[in-house]
Amino acid sequence: MLSIENVTSAYGRIEVLHGVTLHVAAGEIVTLIGANGAGKTTLLRAISGVQPITGGAIVFEGERIENRRAHERVAIGISQVPEGRQLFAPLSVKDNLRLGAWSRRDADVAVTLDRVGALFPMLQEAWETPAGALSGGQQQMLAIGRALMAKPRLLLLDEPSMGLAPKLVDHMLSATRALRDDNLTILLVEQNARAALAIADRAYVLETGLVTLSGGAADIQADARVQEAYLGI
Repeated sequence: MLSIENVTSAYGRIEVLHGVTLHVAAGEIVTLIGANGAGKTTLLRAISGVQPITGGAIVFEGERIENRRAHERVAIGISQVPEGRQLFAPLSVKDNLRLGAWSRRDADVAVTLDRVGALFPMLQEAWETPAGALSGGQQQMLAIGRALMAKPRLLLLDEPSMGLAPKLVDHMLSATRALRDDNLTILLVEQNARAALAIADRAYVLETGLVTLSGGAADIQADARVQEAYLGI
């Protein structure tokens, strides 16, 4: 579904991605693990089109998309849940979700809204509550739900467990697995490497803008270097 081929990206004169190559097959959860500053969020932003690349290719379902604008990438099936959620705090839960569907012209927006409510019942109980009044866990659910309203085929999920209590982390990762089981493909960035590897099919280790290790999630989890650097073993 997605191929990243020798991608470079920079902030001004500082290059952050130094030739990243990876792929995501349809129906997979692929996770990126790495320390803060490794370039994980930059890579997701490059895929979604809000961070320009300076070299390489991004191929989605056989088509090069690196020159497409961000809203065009949403329209062809790529949605990102940004780190930090970035909700419209004064607007209600329902209005935040409706804004996620702004690019759609079909008649099934209400159906998708019902599906999001079924996935996250806590949101359905707070339809008219301003997003800024929600708990951290509810806000993360809303951020994911808003991305789902665009009916993506590929979901870019950035740090879904950030700042959440352990019980909510388990719920968030269970929901991620349920989305994969519902035929959504997911590229996951998650600081909690142990939890991410537990639900992923494959994984890449990103260090200072380079992929240094890749393989099946179980193999990555068993790697002594990963255990020492990211799993505290």
